[in-house]
Amino acid sequence: MGKSAALHVKMIPHFYPRKLPKAILFDWDNTLVDTWRVAYDSINVALKALHLKPLTIEEFWKQPHLSVRDASRNLFGDCAEEGEKLFYDAVKKLHLQELITLEGAEPLLQTLKTRGVYMGVVSNKDGTLLRKEVHHLGWNDHFHQVIGSRDVEEDKPSHLPVLAALQTSTVLPSHDVWFVGDSIVDVHCARASGCVPIVVGQGDATQEDDIVYAKNCYGLAQIISNL
Repeated sequence: MGKSAALHVKMIPHFYPRKLPKAILFDWDNTLVDTWRVAYDSINVALKALHLKPLTIEEFWKQPHLSVRDASRNLFGDCAEEGEKLFYDAVKKLHLQELITLEGAEPLLQTLKTRGVYMGVVSNKDGTLLRKEVHHLGWNDHFHQVIGSRDVEEDKPSHLPVLAALQTSTVLPSHDVWFVGDSIVDVHCARASGCVPIVVGQGDATQEDDIVYAKNCYGLAQIISNL
């Protein structure tokens, strides 16, 4: 691996491969696209409608990156079902018009497609909304599978969404598969499924042991260019 790539790598444990993986699975929100403001505003719309205290930005970022299905009881208490409906009603009004791709994401996906890497998305965003966002960006051709919340029996950090995302490939969850995400939930999902955890961004997940770290999509592309 060249010196330029090493600048973007926090740690590559000795047992991780030094070759291009056969498959890469991506988290969606805040990994390939910037959507945190929509999620934050929509949670607070729901909380206010239920006469509950809204979250500060600091409180929002401390929330675990679970699906709303798994987090609704913690967020909305006894009004979990109603809160989830209010949240998604707000998201549906905003998510496409405020969808922003992160810098370097599209060139990264184009490069991986050219090199023949199987790609999928594994997100805790509602599967229907997730696929609308992928379609809105014109990225359908990049991904073989797009798996979101409620598409399978359990959401991340379960390994089940990973199995679903790889079902149309010949690749089994292993060190031949990279799982790219920004959160500790993504790292746990990668480990639960036996894949290589790749962390992008600046969140708490960067402090996890035995990960590969890339500052952003450009950093990940640079690592890949040296494999």
